[in-house]
Amino acid sequence: MSHLLALDPLLRGSVTWSVFLVVVIKVAVAFVILLVSVMLYIWAMRKVIADMQNRIGPNRAGPYGVLQTLADGIKLFFKEQSIPDSADRPVFRLAPYLSIMPAFLMFCVVPIGGTVSILGHQTYLQVVDLPMGALFILAMSGLGVYGVMLAGWSSGSKYPLLGSVRASAQLLSYEAAFGLAILGVLIQAGTLSTHDIFVQQHWTNAWSFATHWFWLKTFVAFAIFLIAATAETNHPPFDLVEAEQELVGGFNTEYTGIRFAIFFLAEFMNVITMSAIAVTLFLGGPSGPSLGFVAGDNVLNVWVMPMIWFLVKVLALLFATVWVRASLPRMRYDRLMSLGWKWLIELAILWVLVTATVQVATVEHWDRLVAALVALIAAFAAYGVLYASMPKSSEQIEEFH
Repeated sequence: MSHLLALDPLLRGSVTWSVFLVVVIKVAVAFVILLVSVMLYIWAMRKVIADMQNRIGPNRAGPYGVLQTLADGIKLFFKEQSIPDSADRPVFRLAPYLSIMPAFLMFCVVPIGGTVSILGHQTYLQVVDLPMGALFILAMSGLGVYGVMLAGWSSGSKYPLLGSVRASAQLLSYEAAFGLAILGVLIQAGTLSTHDIFVQQHWTNAWSFATHWFWLKTFVAFAIFLIAATAETNHPPFDLVEAEQELVGGFNTEYTGIRFAIFFLAEFMNVITMSAIAVTLFLGGPSGPSLGFVAGDNVLNVWVMPMIWFLVKVLALLFATVWVRASLPRMRYDRLMSLGWKWLIELAILWVLVTATVQVATVEHWDRLVAALVALIAAFAAYGVLYASMPKSSEQIEEFH
């Protein structure tokens, strides 16, 4: 396994007890950061939406109600844990944890800073830098569907099973567009390592956000990624998984107490993790201007400033998710599926072809502007042909089948 982890300087030599301790510290800190982030995100979401709707929001537990989420979690810990008689008990108990683990594991490959020294060892400020980190993200995002599907199936009831089928169809529909959006970045970066992707977007001057960060070079992939990630995390306006008026609660109908809360913990944790991944792939990760009046490799520039820039970017995306939640109504299910299958996947495939064409033009020393224009025209023409051939009405759909 050591050859898979050789990118991090911490693991390039022999594994000693101090190296093992550094790894344990990084894992524990990452887990605590995610849990605290979920608590603060839920509080901030409720306060921001309350301000948008001219309400007060949580204001009882702690200053400004900041401990309200913690109070809700403690209450759910002591509520009764009921299990239906017809349930498959081992799978029923396991399903919530299968939903929460992928979110944490994806966060483990996200860099929140550069190279630092911990207990005398040089290491990256991320839990692990896998050589195939981007593929690991895709694999973990696909595993989240197992928790949803098994929760509905193991409940031994028809309503949770129907809810899990619908939730699984939604997740799988947007998984393809999600992966193709990431592929556009990987073609530009030429690497699967999330740390190397961050390094290639390093801040060098005031225009680095436009010249080095990938959001402008792959702006279509960035938009597709945000839409697909929102749908995969069941975030409004794609929260069809929790459409109570249609599904009597969805796949988690039979869950109570802390098991019920774990599903929502996983959902909000996924939102934070996806925002962190978007920052890493498209917005430069922790790169940003350093403090010019501080000498080179000072603690402020090596530790503090990268984490501050990473936090600012993630908070900006999280605020955007709250804004969307408060502004847009829930989509109709057929329109949600149509958006995924008829628009995003096709656009993502065509954008990958455009990105690959520009990359080949760069390697072969062609005129990149001409190559990009030709590729864009060909992509739009191909999409026009695809859209014209799609069935538009129920009669056309029957003829199509």
